[in-house]
Amino acid sequence: MAVARVDAVSNRGGGSRVFSLSLVYLANHVLFTTLAYAKFFLVVFIAYWWVARFTRVRIALLLGASYFFYAQWNPRFLLLLVASSTVDYWLALHIDREQRPRARQGWLLVTVVLNLGALAYFKYATFAAQTTQTLFTGLGLLPPHADPWIAHIALPVGISFFTFESMSYVLDVYRRQLPACRNYGHYLLFVSFFPHLVAGPVVRPTQLLPQLARVPFLTNEMGSRGLFLCAVGLLKKIVLGDYLALNLVDRVFERTASFSSVETLVGIYGYAFQIYCDFSGYTDIALGCALLLGINLSPNFRSPYQATNLQEFWHRWHISLSTWLRDYLYIPLGGSHGAPWKTYRNLLLTMVLGGLWHGASWNFVIWGALHGAALALTRLWQRSRAGPSKPHTRLVRYGQRALFQLLTFHYVCLAWIFFRAGSLTQAIAIVKHLTRGTTFTPNLPWPVMAVLALAVVTHGVPDRWLEQLQQRFARLPALAQGAALFLVALLLHEAATVKTVPFVYFQF
Repeated sequence: MAVARVDAVSNRGGGSRVFSLSLVYLANHVLFTTLAYAKFFLVVFIAYWWVARFTRVRIALLLGASYFFYAQWNPRFLLLLVASSTVDYWLALHIDREQRPRARQGWLLVTVVLNLGALAYFKYATFAAQTTQTLFTGLGLLPPHADPWIAHIALPVGISFFTFESMSYVLDVYRRQLPACRNYGHYLLFVSFFPHLVAGPVVRPTQLLPQLARVPFLTNEMGSRGLFLCAVGLLKKIVLGDYLALNLVDRVFERTASFSSVETLVGIYGYAFQIYCDFSGYTDIALGCALLLGINLSPNFRSPYQATNLQEFWHRWHISLSTWLRDYLYIPLGGSHGAPWKTYRNLLLTMVLGGLWHGASWNFVIWGALHGAALALTRLWQRSRAGPSKPHTRLVRYGQRALFQLLTFHYVCLAWIFFRAGSLTQAIAIVKHLTRGTTFTPNLPWPVMAVLALAVVTHGVPDRWLEQLQQRFARLPALAQGAALFLVALLLHEAATVKTVPFVYFQF
């Protein structure tokens, strides 16, 4: 049997060409991995600490820098960001002052409708129109090649993130868990703070607003930790994530028929670690940049593929989103109170809506449903095993944990197929391709396998080791730290590709 080696690299299918080109434009200007961003951040860093004692000037500087950063993608949508923040700021003030329950509910309804309305228009209007049009065509109510009802609507970068952050603030004020912010500039900066603006983490107002109000400080330990996080994030993104994307994942998902079942499976493994390295790398850089500005943000990842079930996975993956969904969706739906079937229903609904949060596609609905169903089964299994457990030897415990980790990882990879594929048809084709059992591997050269193995090994490094490494780096003399960072810069320069690879979560 003749086997063709695949060397072409293609972009992910199914996405909007307009949005893809916009991401490339953004990447060439202010992406964290570019020299342009390094220059931008250096200017902001120097100016920020020069005026750090003057609160109004400091806030104005950071706000202007954040708006400049966002406007590099599309200046028109800067108006949406400002308008959304302004509306929520004033509505929260009304809710905080209002004592009548029905009036407070009315103001809350206004902010929910406005936020979700904007999100629905930009993110879901085209999908809803296409789905309805397809349904009507199938029923014979429309001709097969009717013009689309709604032309493509450009998606503002980060709209899902800043919408959720702003909504959580208003909901906290409504619940009397947080007093309304009286400083307009502070609130605008809370929503638009550039390290977390376009891809998270989803920051809670109780975490960031108090830090913006106080005079910042920067210790040697904070500075060293910030630089360490930035370096680690860049290594994850460029050396691991981008390499796997360009040399394995994109090829497998775009030209699946040219690969064997084994190569396709390895490509799915590659995507699991690509998206982890890409997204956690972005988060590391965001946390590092914020720390260099004297601001602490919460970690968003904790070795997710070490989880032994889906519940633990979501305690480790995109932690800021999973806790947001828990506090503002799952618990209001009823949480784990009531009959067991209601808990399972709430888990399924929460994850399906969480899937839709990622994008307007049936792929994301199925991805969310797969996770919701697994979470429900996990809860059912936990309840069935409630009570005293039988003692096991250490070897048996380790064996069970390794087995559960392996099963959980492969289930997550199954769901990743629907997350990554350009269409539902493509996702199903990939699943079918896996069952063919073909085993040729000419498209898995040793450099690709070496980088994938490195990603697996580094992901498995215990958290305490990374913490110890950070502490040792912080204790190094400034000259030694500079030398280490210079070596990282050389490695990044050698690993960087000509092709721009935007961060995966920029599309959400």
